[in-house]
Order: sequence, then structure tokens, then C-alpha cells
Amino acid sequence: MSRAAFHQQHAEQARAEARRLLAERETRGAGWLAWVASELYRLSPVEYAAMVRRELQRLNEG
Repeated sequence: MSRAAFHQQHAEQARAEARRLLAERETRGAGWLAWVASELYRLSPVEYAAMVRRELQRLNEG
């Protein structure tokens, strides 16, 4: 599968996952960053985890 096809196929799921992670920020408080890191680490494939990380960064900056 090409990179573009993978991205297109998983983009909405990655956005939803990033929103889920961000929604936990207030609940988890100071431990949120470590929790997010562990959640990202368990995602696979690595390309999908990177998509979620980029989306999380975009949401966090916006």
C-alpha cells in the first residue's frame, strides 16, 4: 500500500484517536504526557502512530 493510500485510509481514525488522547488531559493531570507517550508507543503500525502524534500536536497547538 502506498503512503498516500495508507494516509487516506487511516486519516479519520487517527484524528479520532488524537481527540480521544487530548480529551484525557484534564482527567489525567500531570501524568497525561507520560500516559500519551505510552498510548502512542502501543499503536501500530509506526506510520499510524506518527499520524496520531502529528494530529495530536495540531490539535494541541490550535
